[in-house]
Amino acid sequence: MDKHRNTSNTTGPNGRRSFLRLGAAAPLALAAAPFAGPAVAQDRSGDLWAADRWVGTWGASPTGAAISPQPAPRELTNQTLRQIVHTSIGGNRVRVCFSNEFGTTPLTIGAAHVARRTAGSSIDPATGRVLTFGGQPSIVIPPGAPALSDPVDLDLPPLVDLAISIYLPQPATATTLHGSAFQTNYIVAGNAAGAPTLADASTTTSWHFLSGVSVWTSRAGAIVTLGDSITDGAVTTVDANRRWPDILSLRLRQYDRLFRLGVVNAGIGGNRLLNPGNATIGDFQGIGPLFGQAALARFDRDVLAQPGVEAVIVLLGVNDLGQPVSISPASEEVSEPALLQGYRQLIARAREKSLNIYGATITPFGDTTIAGYFTPAREAIRQAVNNWIRSSGEWDGVIDFDAAVRDPANPARMLPAYDSGDHLHPNDAGMVAMGQSIPLRMLTDILRLSGESDVARAALAA
Repeated sequence: MDKHRNTSNTTGPNGRRSFLRLGAAAPLALAAAPFAGPAVAQDRSGDLWAADRWVGTWGASPTGAAISPQPAPRELTNQTLRQIVHTSIGGNRVRVCFSNEFGTTPLTIGAAHVARRTAGSSIDPATGRVLTFGGQPSIVIPPGAPALSDPVDLDLPPLVDLAISIYLPQPATATTLHGSAFQTNYIVAGNAAGAPTLADASTTTSWHFLSGVSVWTSRAGAIVTLGDSITDGAVTTVDANRRWPDILSLRLRQYDRLFRLGVVNAGIGGNRLLNPGNATIGDFQGIGPLFGQAALARFDRDVLAQPGVEAVIVLLGVNDLGQPVSISPASEEVSEPALLQGYRQLIARAREKSLNIYGATITPFGDTTIAGYFTPAREAIRQAVNNWIRSSGEWDGVIDFDAAVRDPANPARMLPAYDSGDHLHPNDAGMVAMGQSIPLRMLTDILRLSGESDVARAALAA
């Protein structure tokens, strides 16, 4: 959609900046968030922001399947796959995006259905809606393509679980998936797309052939969180929605009367800013496709193409630093200048589409249990990159995740209370600390209604 945004008030390469940071002990209360001055946001059409439009409420970035070990299930034939997703904002209409992006053969969806999930594989039948595609109940998705369902009327509150069911009548190899859903999904024989519950279902903790859900709503926009396994939610409790983007979404819902922002998670485990997944060493051999395309390569698909996108938060770089030699070839070792050049590319591409882009500092990984991942030289680069993120003035705002989770007594390491045990990924408590450290006042600059940002700031500071 052409948003007809007016960017004439951009004030040069260092215009419209806010530099906001919170430490590890940042409370949930917004009044405690330090604020170093208002950002000067680009002018945008208030009419577009206020009008009804499609806005992303959930997302999962597709990747290819691991070469080894094979995904489970490897193939689905004459089976129904019911997948559970957790919304961020609500609306009164819903549409679903499916994907055969990494498939080499056509994908046949024989039937599709969406409903509110109650518990387990069970749905509320009163909320059930048949999904169609151009008015037809089935679709054949060509290799490499997505497929968008027709809209369905469904009053959908924020922060609820949706069950999206697809019946696959023909052999469907699991070539397009999101490997680490941290969510239980269900598989049964036959066409049970609209069944109230799936008895004797097998389970998987991946999402297959599913990439997004959007809602029809007004006075709303979407924030995309672009990152790696830390954004994807690695090591967090399955079915608990404890990823830091989930915590951000939960906080935002308290202020829906001021600004309604959906949160679309575009994290991929193992993802890097500069290089695609290329796992060639030890136990990691064969899983490279699950790490996805480089963020620079997937930015258009996972950020710019999201419905209603207004801003992106970037948390990337730890795998660029740690994977060479430990997981990927030594030839992929990166330098500070290379990382900064990559970040600047994301900034330029976001600005070209008039999006706000927020930089997040790289979290500590000292003494991680992944052999060869941490070195003092890599820590020096991390510190230099983080200093640039904090002080360069090139981002629209800064989120200091490093300060939120590091151990003050040993800044190269994560605080033990936030450490999952591998010294790389935060646990549930660490994810909460990260989500709470995001200054919501910074995000009010996404508002494009005349005077609305000032109203929101005043309320958040009250």
